[in-house]
Amino acid sequence: MRFISWNIDSLNAALTSDSARAVLSRGVIDTIIDLDPTVVAIQETKLSANGPTKKHIEVLNEKFPDYEIAWNSSKEPARKSYAGTMFLYKNHLVPEIHFPEIGAPSTMDAEGRMITLEFEKFYVTQVYTPNSGNNLVRLEERQIWDEKYAEYLTTLDKEKIVLATGDFNVAHKEIDLAHPDRNRRSAGFTDEERHGFTQLLSKGFTDTFRHVHGEVTGMYSWWNQRVKTSKTNNSGWRIDYWLVSDRGADKVMASEMVDSGVRQDHTPILLDIDLD
Repeated sequence: MRFISWNIDSLNAALTSDSARAVLSRGVIDTIIDLDPTVVAIQETKLSANGPTKKHIEVLNEKFPDYEIAWNSSKEPARKSYAGTMFLYKNHLVPEIHFPEIGAPSTMDAEGRMITLEFEKFYVTQVYTPNSGNNLVRLEERQIWDEKYAEYLTTLDKEKIVLATGDFNVAHKEIDLAHPDRNRRSAGFTDEERHGFTQLLSKGFTDTFRHVHGEVTGMYSWWNQRVKTSKTNNSGWRIDYWLVSDRGADKVMASEMVDSGVRQDHTPILLDIDLD
């Protein structure tokens, strides 16, 4: 089975805008379609509390005619049109769909950050992990989130193999970003966030990219779009992951970044796994 995950940074813009960036985003969507995934996980949809509009649904149905849609959007008391997640999955599948609340602090549980698809033999769950923010204003809350999220995945893992994906907003090791020396206290590379991710893995989960590629360097999933040369210079971070329950690691066949061309920000990540 093939799974793809992508932080799209505004589904509305990607589907309806005529900007140069939107055109690049639609090119990435076409690349995803050509890869024919069984399931597509999308983060940072930035849709309203009512979810995709009629126009969004029309475009998605045109581009993904053989897929069903599940979405989770930010709702009050959280910010409007903020965060948000979506699954597209082949329409011959009939998963049970869950919208977890993990007892996270502040408005995090209302920000549409998680969706879980439950299949007969496994779970696929996606997350858009809260960013610690400028000056690390949300770091303390982020640490609580990391603990609660790890508890949630552990609960799922007791029942079935878990595939967990998304934008985890952390570069785990120094080899997961181009300039670790410059980013010691940057959001996404603090000791606290890295420790939280280490603790998550220690509960029985495998980083599939490292499982396949070992200690390879220079392979990233995000480049800062505010820095024009970040991608051409490959000054990136690996903050998007496919995790799998340890007992399913030997079933992984591929874990890769998908080429998104010149478009900066996140690139999609792909997982091929034999779950039969």
